[in-house]
Amino acid sequence: MLLSVNILPFGLCTSPANPAVAAATAAALGVLTPMPCVPVTVAPCVPGAVKVRVGMFPALPNTAMCNCMWGGVSFPAL
Repeated sequence: MLLSVNILPFGLCTSPANPAVAAATAAALGVLTPMPCVPVTVAPCVPGAVKVRVGMFPALPNTAMCNCMWGGVSFPAL
């Protein structure tokens, strides 16, 4: 289950594990070519708030982070 529904694309991804980056890099004859970052989170952001919930999920404090399937990390907007 991928949980990237509420995380909008931002910045440029440079992870060679990202298929878009790998394809662009191959097309550029091996020169690393960043592509737009579209985070693909595979687990909820951690740590969630202990007492505050949004629906059934813990609210995200400014210390929370989400790991991306391609190796990056994203943080909630402050």
